[in-house]
Amino acid sequence: MHKKRDHGNLLFIDLRDNYGTTQCILEKNNSFFKELEKMQLETVIKVTGVVSKRTKETINKELKTGEIEIKINSFEILGACKELPLPVFSDQEYSEEIRLKYRFLDLRRKKIHSNILLRSKVISFIREEMIKSGFVEFQTPILTSSSPEGARDFIVPSRLNPGKFYALPQAPQQFKQLIMVSGFDKYFQIAPCFRDEDARADRSPGEFYQLDIEMSFVEQEDVFKVVEKLLSKVFKKFSNKKFLNEKFPKISFKEAMLKYGTDKPDLRNPLEINDVTSIFKRDDVTFQIFNKLVKSGSIVRAIVTKSTKNKPRSFFDNLDKWAKSEGTSGLAYFTLEKNKDFEATGPVGKFFSSEALKEIMKITGAEVGDSIFFSCDKESNVLQFMSSARDKIAGELNLIDQNTYAFCWIIDYPMYETDKITGKIKFSHNPFSMPQGEEKNLDFKNPLTINAYQYDIVCNGVELSSGAIRNHKPKLMYKLFEIAGYKKSDVEEKFKGMINALSFGAPPHGGIAPGIDRIIMLLAGEKNIREVTLFPMNQNAQDLMMNAPSEISENQLKELSLSIKKK
Repeated sequence: MHKKRDHGNLLFIDLRDNYGTTQCILEKNNSFFKELEKMQLETVIKVTGVVSKRTKETINKELKTGEIEIKINSFEILGACKELPLPVFSDQEYSEEIRLKYRFLDLRRKKIHSNILLRSKVISFIREEMIKSGFVEFQTPILTSSSPEGARDFIVPSRLNPGKFYALPQAPQQFKQLIMVSGFDKYFQIAPCFRDEDARADRSPGEFYQLDIEMSFVEQEDVFKVVEKLLSKVFKKFSNKKFLNEKFPKISFKEAMLKYGTDKPDLRNPLEINDVTSIFKRDDVTFQIFNKLVKSGSIVRAIVTKSTKNKPRSFFDNLDKWAKSEGTSGLAYFTLEKNKDFEATGPVGKFFSSEALKEIMKITGAEVGDSIFFSCDKESNVLQFMSSARDKIAGELNLIDQNTYAFCWIIDYPMYETDKITGKIKFSHNPFSMPQGEEKNLDFKNPLTINAYQYDIVCNGVELSSGAIRNHKPKLMYKLFEIAGYKKSDVEEKFKGMINALSFGAPPHGGIAPGIDRIIMLLAGEKNIREVTLFPMNQNAQDLMMNAPSEISENQLKELSLSIKKK
């Protein structure tokens, strides 16, 4: 019973099931009128009655059954319902604790019920398309060995091997590469993955699903073609939104960090970031705070907003206030004017000569009537802040078309980076990726110059997946790991299975693994991944409905040769 409406002489009851809602009516002179009138909503009942055509005036076009109604002759209670902790007929917000504790009720609500059905349809469609494209579906092990790289593992004690542990797979990475070594050339799996990580809006704590793909005898472009074709079909079938670019643009990691301050750019946002550090080395720019910071190694980045000359002062003040709330000293800005010559109005406009303004306009593409916002700090701080500022400013100016999907590839990731704490060279992304270029031409003495065949697929600022062409050459792998401080013996110990397999003749191969949960989240227009997950955990990785994790008995501990050390 979804809803009841008592009209005096008539009782209207909306019956709901997985397929929709049907209106039933009961006259007051019926012997069980009062019983149904008082009955708790969500009680499961079976009704027997006459299906009648509605009058033209009472047809409800929003319901699939809106042209008919059922006049109840009799009914039977199939499942009684006690007092509800949250209403099902409404999609109003409730606390996460209540919603997750009573998830089976939460899932009856229209919006989330539709999201979960959408999830099922999308996964079925993806599976069909992969099989049509010649891919074969395999299931890889869930109990495996702990990985020394990546996120924190979930550990499972072994009863038959006391003191030893399995790990749940963070991803089927090694297994899918081994499938390629085994002579299969196109693999996919809707794979469960387990990582002991903190929750975020776009990441579930504990477990998630990905479309795991691996292909033999391929280069980067081959992977791109498969994924672009698939994602285009999926997003066009299950959404009416348009594509910003039918062909997904390719943006180098270096360019993405310069233009957007992030390797997960939302291309619906037309604002770009420009490097204007050189301006603050000029003698005719007397903005002393920035001048001094630049001399000490800081950089300056700028964002231009078009035709904002007539925006009220509150627009600029609110952005400055927001910048301070983000932990910065504020957001410097000026607006370009022209009388006899170029000049700038605003808090910092007086510090720039006409010639300096011309140079800024040349670098940024700014015009008279535009405003320019500046941030100065160490590079890592500026990138993070200006990426947020770009999103904030675009939001304030209503520049983002919510009816659009903007996909892009981020490519040419550096193989290595410098550890900010130790100053040592370390892998920046995936250590098993193939470096770009012929091995004989790689500059191993300057490893920061080496790029890898690593790539990310991004949509609307959400990273859907990372992927790579794999390094299938053991000798090259030893060299690359040596640069990051690993001895040959370390590599053989930690990655014994993989190295051993690759030494028996391995084809070139590569792949990717788009996140199923994030794809559904984008299609459903949700901002939190829990809204598209059947039985999610809370922020503390707890299942409130099933009371997990929970303590286990002394007998179970004894069987596993474990004891709990209490603090």
